[in-house]
Amino acid sequence: MAPKSLNSESDRQPVWHPSAERIANTNLTRFLKQVESKLAENSEVSSMASLHRWSVEEPAAFWSEVWDFTGIHASKQATEIIDDPSRMPGASWFSGSRLNYAENLLVDRYPRARRSTAIVSWNENGRYNSLTWDELRDEVKLFAAALRQAGVSEGDRVAGFLPNIPEAVVAMLATSSVGALWSSCSPDFGVDGVMERFGQFEPKILVCARGALWNGVWIDTLSRVASIAKQIPSLSAVVLADYGSEASGNVDCIPHARTWNDFVSPFKELDLVFAQLPFDHPLYILYSSGTTGKPKCIVHGQGGTLIQHLKELTLHADVRAGDAVFYYTTCGWMMWNWVVSTLALDATLVLFDGSPFHATETRMWDLIDQEELTVLGTSAKYLAMAEKRGLAPRQTHDLGSLRTILSTGSVLPPESFDWVYSKVKGDVHLASISGGTDLVSCLVLGDPSSPVYRGEIQTAGLGMRVDVWNSEGTPLSPGEKGDLVCSQAFPSMPNGFWGDPDQAKYRSTYFEHTARPAWRHGDWIERTENGGFIIHGRSDTTLNPGGVRIGTAEIYRPVERLEAVLESVAVGQEWEGDERVILFVVLRDRIELDSQLEQRIRSEIRECCSPRHIPALILAVPAIPRTISGKKSEITVRRLIHDMPLENVDALANPEALTHFRNLPALVN
Repeated sequence: MAPKSLNSESDRQPVWHPSAERIANTNLTRFLKQVESKLAENSEVSSMASLHRWSVEEPAAFWSEVWDFTGIHASKQATEIIDDPSRMPGASWFSGSRLNYAENLLVDRYPRARRSTAIVSWNENGRYNSLTWDELRDEVKLFAAALRQAGVSEGDRVAGFLPNIPEAVVAMLATSSVGALWSSCSPDFGVDGVMERFGQFEPKILVCARGALWNGVWIDTLSRVASIAKQIPSLSAVVLADYGSEASGNVDCIPHARTWNDFVSPFKELDLVFAQLPFDHPLYILYSSGTTGKPKCIVHGQGGTLIQHLKELTLHADVRAGDAVFYYTTCGWMMWNWVVSTLALDATLVLFDGSPFHATETRMWDLIDQEELTVLGTSAKYLAMAEKRGLAPRQTHDLGSLRTILSTGSVLPPESFDWVYSKVKGDVHLASISGGTDLVSCLVLGDPSSPVYRGEIQTAGLGMRVDVWNSEGTPLSPGEKGDLVCSQAFPSMPNGFWGDPDQAKYRSTYFEHTARPAWRHGDWIERTENGGFIIHGRSDTTLNPGGVRIGTAEIYRPVERLEAVLESVAVGQEWEGDERVILFVVLRDRIELDSQLEQRIRSEIRECCSPRHIPALILAVPAIPRTISGKKSEITVRRLIHDMPLENVDALANPEALTHFRNLPALVN
């Protein structure tokens, strides 16, 4: 059966609409009432659309209300909310305030509403650990005291090479509490990939585990830890968490190695102290993908990260005190940083290490029922794979607690909306969200008070002046595709890049590609008649055959709907003075790319897109290169087929896939 078009009659009708009772109970409705009570009588802010308009027209008032509504704890209040929202970069937020990110995640805001458990930990074998709020505070207190004893102070760096386990959260919160910067990579990274990142900023402490779990196998990481530690002369300690003790390995060869317990044991009688820091004091170092060169070290501030996350989690994802929130992520993806902030809302944070399909294909859905999850976060790829595997969770699980499903990492196709509402749960808020490491948050995301339309992201983020521009900087009308921009400053703009003192690289990355001042995010996007957005792929990988710009996601939607195709990647190849589209497909076992299947793929693309979208060549490959965070690396494939050098193979989760794209005869004949 052919996939539905995004222009079909059904797409003009919502696939989900919240009930009046549900709307009334959202945080967003409470926030609207708070805002309305403070505005003049002639100022009406009664819907998401009017609220968004007010939030960008009055940014100081909006962000001040977010601060109050989310209960941000500060030892000193701001003297000015924003000095000049048109200055990008360089706008100053919440000047004069003093606060601490970790303190805001650990302060007891709603003691009667919160669950007793702060963190629950799962892996492929099931639930293995949990921490109460008191236990979490105690663990952070001990680790923070140990960091101070080890000489870590404000502005120093602590690195984590860890699976998604409680020790990663504890170490990060302790690092924040002393005013140092936290940066983490997951065990997916090889030594070179880690060194491309950690080697840039001289960490004092490296926190790691003995191993990680994947597909039922404990993977020893100690040999990589030893190699990393020997290459970072600034280290004074390598702290080993007990997780992964099933994996064998030689600890003696690791310089400065200390067990977690040995590191923290002398400090049981000390108090938990939170350094009071300026709003823009550095908190995190995150990384660009690094698929075209050395990863950029993106520095994010304490206050900007906190207020942006709380706005999104509270108003857009509707996370409430007492909720249980889970996002399938690793410590190497910014969604880990994002979801950890749910602790500030007195929600229980649920962690997972390993493959979501090992032991049982329904592991994620088992977790929902057993932990009574209210929010499930995952990737578009996982939802597509669950559909391909024939899962129907509504038939096998209760899912009564589940209120929201969040999806990001890549474009969520219309067919995944169909699958969620037919096979998962009819009364769930499915929110496709998109942003990135660059801003450690989102630009476009969900609205729990409004309808969900098939294939669309519901709204621009509150306080984010998001628009769609052409190359001249002219805003485009709904249905027209262009660059995703944000034409006004926002609190979680990076402080800059590490090792870029004059901000030349920072400015050239985001601010020098548009005719007018704006943050250019790099997505090819359109606004819809419903007020939402459809992302068509990255603008730096947009296809351009015959001068017509085509987003790669437009091709993936019909192709990956086919039963025979597991996934695909489309790139442009320079050809005879123009560009032609090459489509690579990964097929199910025992299926071959014969002329009949090729014709079927071309027909689906023609019917759902246009004749211009039809690739010049379709080739089958066993696997597609993906970044550590799971995104298709279209840039890598394009460089391969043009015989261009690859500068950072360790940025890929599966570098072995590269061999399938080299020296292909079909591309030179």
